[in-house]
Amino acid sequence: MAFTAKIKEINNVKEFKEYYLQNSDYSYCAECNHLEYAHGNGFLEIIALEDLQKLHSRHVGHQARRKFYSIILLTAGNVEEVIGHQKYHFGPQSMYFIPENQIHSIESWSEDVQGFLCMFDADYFLLCIKHQITLNQFPFFQLDKVPYVDLSERETGMMQHLFWKLNSEKCQKKTFNDDLLVRMFLNIILLEAERIHNHTTLAEPFNLSRKEQLVAQFQLLVNQHFLEKKQVKEYAGMLNVHPHYLNDVVKEVSGFSASYFIQKQLIQEAKSRLMQTNDTVSMIATELNFTDDSYFGRFFKKMTGLTPLHYRRKHKHQ
Repeated sequence: MAFTAKIKEINNVKEFKEYYLQNSDYSYCAECNHLEYAHGNGFLEIIALEDLQKLHSRHVGHQARRKFYSIILLTAGNVEEVIGHQKYHFGPQSMYFIPENQIHSIESWSEDVQGFLCMFDADYFLLCIKHQITLNQFPFFQLDKVPYVDLSERETGMMQHLFWKLNSEKCQKKTFNDDLLVRMFLNIILLEAERIHNHTTLAEPFNLSRKEQLVAQFQLLVNQHFLEKKQVKEYAGMLNVHPHYLNDVVKEVSGFSASYFIQKQLIQEAKSRLMQTNDTVSMIATELNFTDDSYFGRFFKKMTGLTPLHYRRKHKHQ
């Protein structure tokens, strides 16, 4: 029978807690000092899988779309989940990844499951370090790559330690500057996972539907050409499809319009340059190929609620 229930949209950690844990005030760590993030600074949260397993059973089989990224390290037990339209079975010594805006459902978790779930959004990752790669360049967050890695015993031990350090630094931080270590451990986890992913040889090719292939190709082209191509029709031409068809397929697969992904890439690049360089707003507008500073300013404020200068003052690296 086809699944017809409405997909639950989960925008942030508060909504995750309300949906999976029945309590938005649930604390992932009793020792944490509950340092709150300022608006727009992004978020990162970590929870033990054994704690989550006790609380989420009523949502087995329900589809959700998280507006943030998830990394799961599984050290014991077995889980079955649907990521996109593919069903996966994961056992001990594995890591799997749920990209932003991807449809996801939990099919089953064994009672002995152990490990970590780390959730974070793109704005938080943007604060990690200067000149880093973007999240959508990691292969396990790309639609046409497998969203998991199998780990050796040594790699599992290494990842356990990194997740423990990530959580420990998060719990111990007392100022926002202390958050730098947390961000760096997140970055290390992603880079180590990428290294393992790139050295994994697949026994069989990863199969996508035609529509998923089209969306994956579109997202890759946006990553490569967003600076000079800002119209959906330009990407439709490169993919030899009608703009309306491209938009409909992207909307069906991702839940967002094709123009959303172009604008999102531009905004992430603009945020990165505002925080990580000393370029003037005018210089950044020119580098991003906006026709004038005022148009760039209006676009940025529409997308973020802040002017470029206000955003820089709030978030720029010290």
